[in-house]
Amino acid sequence: MTTLMQELKTRPVQVSDGAWGTALQNRGLEMGACPEMWNLEHPEEIRAIAQAYRDAGAQLLTTNTFGGTRFKLGMRGLEARVAEINRSAAAIARDVMGPEAHILGSIGPSGHMLLMGDITEEELYSGFTEQARALEEGGADVAVVETMSAIDEASIAVRAVRENTRMEIICSFTYDHLPGGEYRTMMGVSPAEMAPALLQAGADIIGTNCTLGPKEMVGVVQELRAAAPDTPLLASPNAGRPTRTDEGEDIFPEAPESMAETAPALLDAGVNILGGCCGTTDAHIRAIAKAVAEYRGASA
Repeated sequence: MTTLMQELKTRPVQVSDGAWGTALQNRGLEMGACPEMWNLEHPEEIRAIAQAYRDAGAQLLTTNTFGGTRFKLGMRGLEARVAEINRSAAAIARDVMGPEAHILGSIGPSGHMLLMGDITEEELYSGFTEQARALEEGGADVAVVETMSAIDEASIAVRAVRENTRMEIICSFTYDHLPGGEYRTMMGVSPAEMAPALLQAGADIIGTNCTLGPKEMVGVVQELRAAAPDTPLLASPNAGRPTRTDEGEDIFPEAPESMAETAPALLDAGVNILGGCCGTTDAHIRAIAKAVAEYRGASA
């Protein structure tokens, strides 16, 4: 099996999947329930979501493990099931996609901040190591440390993967677009600051996901490309900025066709892996995959 980095040299634009949370909610996940437990309690639903993304044209599949660390699962009394949950998620993804596809093991933020002193670097490192090892055991060959906002936590997660597994590493931060035009994470990190720090920590691929819709995300990608001209980039925008209903439901405005219309701008800005985050479905990925195929044809 060739590595993802090797494949990106010959196929420099690839399509990833869309939102797992959105797909699970559409299949009955109740507000406040644990998405990761569906890997064990409803594996047939996880398999169906994975198959839908594959059928839509996703070449890379992310595991349903965004909150799969002991930090997040511990809030639900599930810290003893970290390995079981992560192995199961990766195994389902691998089975659906086959032996030659790349499975991206999702590793999300811990929910703690080193700055506040409520967790130590050693505890973070140990927790991220535990999840990463289980994802690899289940069949993931790439770790995606995603939706990060702090350089220190993201760097620890990347090091934990690098030093304890053979997986390649994607690290993706989430940015907001400030009134002055700047892009910053919740912790005030710019794309230009993030790129060298996470590459030094050991990331192979860097990128951005969540918060922004596709049009706003173009600017983030441009700044990442300027800061890391030779590094593959990932972008997974939301289906626009959501509005919340009186019932507490988030409604995302971007239809599949409108997200696909922005795909060429993201690819022109330097994206190598294009997928979707909150609000995106297999219909969005199908439209994006079609736009990517047309882009490849026009660039040939």
